Amino acid sequence: SCDVLFHFAGLGCGTLAVLEQNEAGIVLLRSFDWNDGLFDVTWSENNENVLITCSGDGSLQIWDMAKTKGPLQVYKEHTLEAYSVDWSQTRGEQLVVSGSWDQTAKLWDPAVGKSLCTFKGHEGVIYSTVWSPHIPGCFASASGDQTLRIWDVKTPGVKLVIPAHQAEVLSCDWCKYDENLLVTGAVDCSLKGWDLRNIRQPVFVLLGHTYAIRRVKFSPFHATILASCSYDFTVRFWDFSKPNPLLETVEHHTEFTCGLDLSLHNRGQV
Repeated sequence: SCDVLFHFAGLGCGTLAVLEQNEAGIVLLRSFDWNDGLFDVTWSENNENVLITCSGDGSLQIWDMAKTKGPLQVYKEHTLEAYSVDWSQTRGEQLVVSGSWDQTAKLWDPAVGKSLCTFKGHEGVIYSTVWSPHIPGCFASASGDQTLRIWDVKTPGVKLVIPAHQAEVLSCDWCKYDENLLVTGAVDCSLKGWDLRNIRQPVFVLLGHTYAIRRVKFSPFHATILASCSYDFTVRFWDFSKPNPLLETVEHHTEFTCGLDLSLHNRGQV
């Protein structure tokens, strides 16, 4: 099982570190340097050696662990920071979506040298772009314009606009067990659940974080459990089906907690 770590150097350079967990602990397998900060990473869904990162210079980088030191390919189309990148989750296609501070999302096929499509509509920075695990060609985006938007790659316009928070929305994720359910996390310290069939009000609101929520992820094993991390240094686990939804608060970080994910292989591992 490989994990990925970013290291920010003072010079604005970024490092992609690929780590392996074994009996000896966590071991560095490979590291790759880029000449700007790296903001996000996604594993290929069809090649275990390939990853894509995105960076402060607006570019996406494709890396192959089995090959050379530099990236296999660089896509430079976004005009500002590329902040989010995700590889499609459904079996039907091999597509990548990126989100940028230039207020656009772009669709990529890693076999093609330029973007397939650009999605415009957000009126603020895009912080998060996440593919639906259920619906082919469908992704969500979260933005500084306070909205969550749903897109379909077959049509250039936005499919659905949800005014999710009265604050910048930094993160979103899809429920793995309900194709109509998403969660957003925002600068207002709240998490909100959204049913795409009725967006007038949230399905749930989770309160407890004391600073902006940087990332939220649904559990791959439980339909109602999710995890969030925040600039309040904590990671929190929630079950939105319970009267007291906060399951646990983990306070082991001593700085901003900027990202998290839940293992698909080990039920207890985050």
